[in-house]
Amino acid sequence: MRLPRLAGAALLLVAPLAAALPAKAQSQSQAHGQAQSQALIDQCAASTCVARLTPAQLLAEAQRLVLAGRTEEARPMLQALAHVPALRLETRFLTGIAASAAGDHAAAAEQYRAILADDPSQTRVRLELARAMLAMGKTASADRQFRIAAQDQDLPPDVARTIRAVRDVIRQQRGWRFDVDFALVPDSNINNATDAERINILFGDTPIPLTLDDEARARSGTGQSAVISAGLRLPVAEGTLMLVDLDSSGTNFSGESYDDYLVQLAAGPEFRLSSAASVSVQAVGAQRWYGGDLVSRQAGVKTGFQARLSNREQIGLQLDARHTEARFDDAYSGWQIGAYATYERAVARAIVVSGGVFGRRDSLGAETYSSTELGVIAGVGGELAHGISFGLSGTVSRAEYDAPMAFFSPDPREDWRYTARATLGNRKIRLLGFSPQLSASYTRTDSSLPYFANDRLRFRIGVARYF
Repeated sequence: MRLPRLAGAALLLVAPLAAALPAKAQSQSQAHGQAQSQALIDQCAASTCVARLTPAQLLAEAQRLVLAGRTEEARPMLQALAHVPALRLETRFLTGIAASAAGDHAAAAEQYRAILADDPSQTRVRLELARAMLAMGKTASADRQFRIAAQDQDLPPDVARTIRAVRDVIRQQRGWRFDVDFALVPDSNINNATDAERINILFGDTPIPLTLDDEARARSGTGQSAVISAGLRLPVAEGTLMLVDLDSSGTNFSGESYDDYLVQLAAGPEFRLSSAASVSVQAVGAQRWYGGDLVSRQAGVKTGFQARLSNREQIGLQLDARHTEARFDDAYSGWQIGAYATYERAVARAIVVSGGVFGRRDSLGAETYSSTELGVIAGVGGELAHGISFGLSGTVSRAEYDAPMAFFSPDPREDWRYTARATLGNRKIRLLGFSPQLSASYTRTDSSLPYFANDRLRFRIGVARYF
């Protein structure tokens, strides 16, 4: 349920942008001169008249009627203008305004999405889409649109301030999210094993060559994957929310030897330190099944800090500490602690670049499996014209282990690890609310012990829906 304060703040968003059309439409309409203050339909009210209008003049008449709240009278004009490709943006926008005025916010949102799919830089349209989302109770979607709109450096200061105020109110309301995707996953290495055919093992100081059988080497395959993510944001006090997040994923291959399923639940409070900063603390529990068996349980805590430096910049810090109970081998049980620092900057109205550093410490039951890892992260993503969304990201890290594996080497294991991921989607294409999405991820480990060196290329060809 929306609070009156939220609705009122949203209505104020467009007051400093009083013209009905976005910038592109305004310039085209104004280029044809100032129209008369009285609508043509009023001039012809007393008698029958025939007028020949250019498409731009007809658009001006429709705009005048929509702004006057006479949406039913404007509807035939907008239907006629829908057949003029050169005025598609303006017609869609006015059609959305008319639908909102009539209370059909879903139809309005459809028009605004269509505009943004072709031109994501239309901030004026994005603000109207956010308002429509609020009217439908979709606060998470509205917040996302407001966040992108706030990155426009040309926003009037009072509009930028109002957007921040609306987002603050959204965060204090009861909210939820639910995302799901299904995909086929061709995978070059479903068992995450080495490509090496032969390795050396030590017998005393003597290396002995050993040929690996097929079960110990990388195998390819194609499986089916599903990812379900849900969350609640429940207000419990002024400036305090209770966060509940559920994330689950699973991949099924032929048979069950390499099936992999994970479920994680996190819950805890988020405290607003100011209008630009927040901190959260959540208890975390997770379970993983591999090859049909429960292989690990985890319990711990994660904390996060986020701060907005400007409309275009923000930073984040996260600490994640959890204890792992390895059901297959106690040597892998122990504490895993990770720390992450990230920086994000919008370089365009719908394009964000990010970078960061991370560190991880695994203190496990056996020193040979305990390690320290340090790395860097980089990424870029956002929305392009024609409904296309994209993302590119990668990491590079160095891991050093505490003790040698005498079976392989007298020296502790050392790894260089690399990951790269590319995602391409199109939200303009929708079937039952699902949009197509294609991603490719590549991981590579260069290890001082050849048995642990591997690479893996996985594709995801699927559909996703964001509620």
